[in-house]
Amino acid sequence: MYKILVADDEKALRMLVKGTLEIGNYNIIEAENGIDVLYMVATEKPDLIILDVMMPGMTGYEVCEEIKSKDEFKDTKILILTAKGQQTDKEKAKKVMADYYLSKPFSPAKLLSVVEEILGE
Repeated sequence: MYKILVADDEKALRMLVKGTLEIGNYNIIEAENGIDVLYMVATEKPDLIILDVMMPGMTGYEVCEEIKSKDEFKDTKILILTAKGQQTDKEKAKKVMADYYLSKPFSPAKLLSVVEEILGE
């Protein structure tokens, strides 16, 4: 069973993502800020991180860059999930080596499809 870390400062969105992904029989863990994400990556070693950009403490871009810069975690898959949908935002996600980018609002079916694609299911 794949372990997925859902990181967003909005509890309602974390619950929506968690509810959607539990249909796919994934083990879901949650974080509400960038500092918690870094701690949980080291302790929980998730297969995929679904990462909001606008969070307190550290942005999702900063968190992504930090994770991908470490040899131990550079292969951890990261999906940037954000309300920021401009081309420059997508380029920034690519620059910090995010594996995928999905703009809000999104359909639960699309999210599940993207997660399955990232995890190779």
